[in-house]
Amino acid sequence: MASLAELARATTRLGLPEIDHLQRLVASWGLLADLCFADLMLFVGSDVDDTGARATGPVEERPLVVVGQIRPTTSQTLFLQDWVGRIVDADERPFVARCLAAGTIMEGETLGDVRREPVRELCIPVTFRGRTIGVLTKESTPTVGRQPGELERTYVEVFHRFARMISSGEFPFAGEIGPTEEAPRVGDGVILLDDAMRVAYASPNGVSALHRVGVHANSEGMRLGELGLPETAVRTAYTQARPATEEIEHGQEITVLMRFIPLVEKGIVSGALVLLRDISELRRRDRLLLSKDATIREIHHRVKNNLQTISSLLRLQGRRLASTEAKAAVEESVRRIRSIALVHETLSHESGDDVAFLEIVRPLVRMVEEGLISPERPIRFSIRGEAGNLPATIATPMAVVVTELLQNVVDHAYPDGIEGAADVVVELANDGHRLSVSVIDDGVGTPPGFSLDASTGLGLSIVRTLVTTELAGSIEFHAGEGPPPRPGTVVTLVVPVNG
Repeated sequence: MASLAELARATTRLGLPEIDHLQRLVASWGLLADLCFADLMLFVGSDVDDTGARATGPVEERPLVVVGQIRPTTSQTLFLQDWVGRIVDADERPFVARCLAAGTIMEGETLGDVRREPVRELCIPVTFRGRTIGVLTKESTPTVGRQPGELERTYVEVFHRFARMISSGEFPFAGEIGPTEEAPRVGDGVILLDDAMRVAYASPNGVSALHRVGVHANSEGMRLGELGLPETAVRTAYTQARPATEEIEHGQEITVLMRFIPLVEKGIVSGALVLLRDISELRRRDRLLLSKDATIREIHHRVKNNLQTISSLLRLQGRRLASTEAKAAVEESVRRIRSIALVHETLSHESGDDVAFLEIVRPLVRMVEEGLISPERPIRFSIRGEAGNLPATIATPMAVVVTELLQNVVDHAYPDGIEGAADVVVELANDGHRLSVSVIDDGVGTPPGFSLDASTGLGLSIVRTLVTTELAGSIEFHAGEGPPPRPGTVVTLVVPVNG
C-alpha cells in the first residue's frame, strides 16, 4: 500500500510543506477518531482520474483521492474495505468536493461501501497557511431517537473544537511530532479543562487514573494544583499553545502519564484536553532493562579486567623464557588477548550489544604501533572510512583478524628494511549488509605462487578460520598498484553483518 506522501506526490501538486502538514494530522488523528466515535477519511484533490488521465476543470469537479483512513477504537466501523489510494469522482462525494472548493465546514449524507446505507458525513477543510489542501471527513450513521450520554456528548463537543482548529489551520500543531507508543489514548482516561485551567469534566477512566496517584477528592471545578498535582506542563500548554507531557509518580510503583493538548480558538487557548495513562508497568520494565544493561556492562568490564590479568601473567612468563621463539609466541598471544579485551572494554561503556567498530580499530592500530614498530621500521598507519556499529559476535573475531593482518604486514611486507616512508592503510566500509575491511601496504608484495589456503603460518590460519568459518565471509590477497620493488599488497575481507 502506498504511503500518504507517495499518493500525494503521484496524484497531486502539493508541495513538501503541505504533505508534511497532512502527515502530522494523520499521525495524531487516532485521538480524533476516538473522540467522535466514527470513521475518519482524508481526501485531497487529484490531478488524475481513475484511468490515469490528466484531470481538468474547476476544483469542485475534479476527482478526489483518499490518502488516509482510520477506524475508531471506541465504536464500530462503517467501512470494512480499505479506501486508501481510491480515486473517486466529485459527484460521488459532492460535499467533500464543495468543502475543498469553499474551505468551509459542511455536512450532508452519502452512501456506505458495503450495504449502501446512508452515512452522515461531516466535511472539515484542512487549512495550511490560509489555503485548503484537503478535507477530513467524519463518517457516522444518522442518530435517530437515541440520546447520547454525558461522556459521548463531551467527547463529540471536544471533537468539534478540534474540527474548528483544523479548519483554521491551528491543528495539527506546527513542528509537532506524532504521539509515541506510550502516549495515552482517549480510552485510557480524559480530563477536560476550561479556560481557567479548572476541571470541567473527568471521564470514569480519568477519575480512576487520578485515584492511582492519590487524588480521591471530587476534581470538578478544581485546578490541578489544588488537587496536589504539578502544574508545570499544563501552564506550558496554555502559555505556549503547544502540547506538553508530564509524568506523575505516586510512591515507587505508580506512574501516570498526563498529556495536555491545548484547545485553541482564534489564537487563544480556551481549554485543554488532558489524556491520562497508567504506565507503571512500562516504567517497571524500563527499570529492569536499565538494570540488565548495567549488569551486562559490568560483565564486559570484568571480562576485560580478567583478560588484561591473563595478558600481564603471560608477559611475566615471557620474560623468564630463554628461547627467542618462545618469547615471540607469547608476545603474539598477548596481542591477541589484548585485541579481544579492547572489544569488551568498549562494550563496557556502551548500551546494548553493538559497538562502533572504528573505536576498536583505532586502539588496535595504536597497539601495533607501540608494540611492533621501532626506529628501524618507521611505518605510518592510517584509517579511512567508517564501519558503523557491529554486534559483539562480529566485532570480537574481526578485532583479532585486523590485529593478525597488521602484525603480518610488519613482519613480512618490509623484509629488507625500509628506505623512506612506509604506509599502511586500513580501509573500512559498511553498507548495512556487508562489512568490508582492507589492509593496504606498499611493501614487497606476496611471494610468487602464494596461496592463502596453502599458507601454514599461524596468524593467517587464524584469519582464514575466523573469516570463512566463524563469520561466513571471504578473504582475498592481491597485488597492489605500486612500482617495483614495492608493489604492495591489498588484503580485503568481506563479512555479512545482517544475519
